[in-house]
Amino acid sequence: MTATIGSNVPRFELDLFSDENLTDPYPIYARFRAAGPVVYLPAIDAYVLSRYDDVRAGLGDHETFISGRGIGLSDEGNATRKGVIIASDNPLHDQLRSVLSERLSPKAMNVIRAEISEKAEALVAGVVARTSFDAVTDLAQAFPLTIVADLIGLPAADRLRLLEWADAGFNLWGPRNERNIRSLPVWAGLIDYIVTQATRDKLTPGSMGAAIYEAADRGVISHDQCPALFVSYLVAGVDTTINAIGNAVAYFAEFPDQWDMLREKPNLIPSAFEEILRIDAPLQLVRRYCVRDVEVGGSPIPADSNVVLIYASGNHDERKFPDPTRFDVTRNPVDHLTFGYGLHGCAGQALARLEAHAIFRALAKRVERFTTGIPVRRLNNVMRGLEHLPVTVR
Repeated sequence: MTATIGSNVPRFELDLFSDENLTDPYPIYARFRAAGPVVYLPAIDAYVLSRYDDVRAGLGDHETFISGRGIGLSDEGNATRKGVIIASDNPLHDQLRSVLSERLSPKAMNVIRAEISEKAEALVAGVVARTSFDAVTDLAQAFPLTIVADLIGLPAADRLRLLEWADAGFNLWGPRNERNIRSLPVWAGLIDYIVTQATRDKLTPGSMGAAIYEAADRGVISHDQCPALFVSYLVAGVDTTINAIGNAVAYFAEFPDQWDMLREKPNLIPSAFEEILRIDAPLQLVRRYCVRDVEVGGSPIPADSNVVLIYASGNHDERKFPDPTRFDVTRNPVDHLTFGYGLHGCAGQALARLEAHAIFRALAKRVERFTTGIPVRRLNNVMRGLEHLPVTVR
């Protein structure tokens, strides 16, 4: 720190990234929100924004809270993200994102809507016919992996490695803890794969992956920027959707009345997915770098500070969402923070919605009731989801 902590900024002596707090972070977030608009965590030398309005405003002010100095809480992790869209500022950000935007736009999603729906119907029909299956590995992972790998144009043999790479990538957003350190060589393996294996001659012609190299040929980006942009496709398009679908099955099993309502009124599917994203955000938080002295709600944040914006806490802010711990498929919280906001709003959110809606529709046609076994949570520094969820369907 280069400045004195403001006297009205509460300090919390805790490890936000301990196994205990990652398993159930929401009580900690509630303490942050109750303490004030800004709190300070000495363990990670960071100011924290946890209330909805403050998180949203911070995400929207990309000139004060910048991304180009890294979006993670360790120097080693940030070094792995140089040149990646989410860790860049303008003009580089807009230059890189322009390559993705056309292929991930709502208009582009309409072109593949029928194909994704057919694949969802086939996958769900197969797992439901078995009666018992793992809602994470057999459903939530299987579907997005296939969709994203097909869109990018990856060879079939390489697709399962996406899960390990994505998990490592998000662990590198956290502080230098055990999860962060063991993820570094895994991430190095991804970079080596992109440079040596995911070359344009091995990608499906016409795929999103091939389009990156074609953009470089046109001079939109340089060829040196292709690997970093490829990373954006590989990692960002997988974990959020996987965790949201797994979480959805868990919630529909716990709250069968909500599932009954969705089955009776399939037009609630979009609203239900937004509520899943709100109530248990797959991506919990992000780090920004504050470049100037600023006040948030009367609390000072000095220049040259780390700032952590907690999406998941904002989504549970009582000031914004009444009774925020209640799961309600009619709530339709389209302004939740799970996909971010502003300049760095998730480029792949249209694809995530398309995939999840297709899975929900296919399940609603075939499943009257979910019964789940003991879930196994996957602990990651910033990504929240399940490793396994045994389920039996009727």
